[in-house]
Amino acid sequence: MSDLHEVLTTRGFVQDATPGLVERLRAGPLAAYVGFDPTADSLHVGSLVPVMGLAWLQRFGHTPVVLVGGGTAMVGDPSGKRSERPVLALEQIDRNAQGIGRQLARYLSFEGANAARLRNNADWLRGTHLMDFLRDTGKHFTLSYMLQKESVRSRMDTGISYTEFSYMLVQAYDYWHLHHTEGCELQAGGSDQWGNITAGIELVGKRAGKQVHGLVFPLITTASGAKFGKSEAGNVWLDPARTSAYQFYQFWVNTDDRDVERYLKLFTFLRLDRIAVAMAQHAGDPGKRLAQRLLAHEVTATVHGDQAAEAAVQTSASLFGGTLSAEHSHAMPERRVSRGQLPQSLPIIELLVASGLATSKSDARRGIQGSGFYLNGQQIGSAELELGENEFQGPPDARFVILRKGKKNYVRLVLEP
Repeated sequence: MSDLHEVLTTRGFVQDATPGLVERLRAGPLAAYVGFDPTADSLHVGSLVPVMGLAWLQRFGHTPVVLVGGGTAMVGDPSGKRSERPVLALEQIDRNAQGIGRQLARYLSFEGANAARLRNNADWLRGTHLMDFLRDTGKHFTLSYMLQKESVRSRMDTGISYTEFSYMLVQAYDYWHLHHTEGCELQAGGSDQWGNITAGIELVGKRAGKQVHGLVFPLITTASGAKFGKSEAGNVWLDPARTSAYQFYQFWVNTDDRDVERYLKLFTFLRLDRIAVAMAQHAGDPGKRLAQRLLAHEVTATVHGDQAAEAAVQTSASLFGGTLSAEHSHAMPERRVSRGQLPQSLPIIELLVASGLATSKSDARRGIQGSGFYLNGQQIGSAELELGENEFQGPPDARFVILRKGKKNYVRLVLEP
């Protein structure tokens, strides 16, 4: 049977690890943690690699500890950032933390022998006294050590505040605290966290005299070099209120052929031989996008549930097959607008702006002239078009039309009385 490190390596999770980690993983179960700073009220797909890493740890008998950074979010992680992060109010940080905790239950089991644990570092960081922190943590790090870290060096030209400069020490304190209270022997995260993780290893070694480990996952980019996790609408979120199941499904269906096998290994629990079969079928007729559809269904079902995934599949098939039903249209992105906010004649220009597909009336006109907008599956030929009752579907209190921009951007625009 494969061991955890072999599985993580063959599926593309391992960017770097501390010496001795393989032997420690084989020696028996351990507790491992990954931190997520609540800078928003939802995780996005860019967070799925460390989430999947924790899920695989649990599947091999280890105990995952999810650390929500209600304390570290007050400081701001400079890793991978060219400028200072905005300071969030404590109330916003706490609301964000609650939203993130709920999302992880889709991937981890919080019951059983190796049940996942959810912790918030606000519980210990916000009550830490500054002088105690400087004495017990700061004294173990030299200025030259901190300046060598990439997260600091990369900001020396543009500037870094003392607050963000101290972030690695605060995160190092987290590792020591979780080792002391939860028995954590491994911290994992994105490869941009390597400097912070090794600082924590250093602190645990000096304060507790124990060897602990670090593991970092690759930061994912697309084959074209673009940042992973972005769509035309911005970040692709795990929260359905931010990114609908249909939009989420479409994001994965549109995966480049060059990326799809790698994503199947990283973002699904499918066996490698099943993935190999899917890729062989895909190679036989790439136009059918069989591998992308498998990827999209698997990830959408995990994040949004089986029912939402099936609805997204049916909506996608209906949209691109030209047979969209009112039932399936509910799964697509929706905009609602009061009937009283629109002119009586319901000009198509106004509706395109209300839907968000056009940024302005002039943008709508240009798009129509360029044959880029569609109404209920038909290309809009005139910017002077005014809609009648026959263009609308649905009950009297929620009449709607389907608007489309280009090939992929659909909106179900609902008129409320």
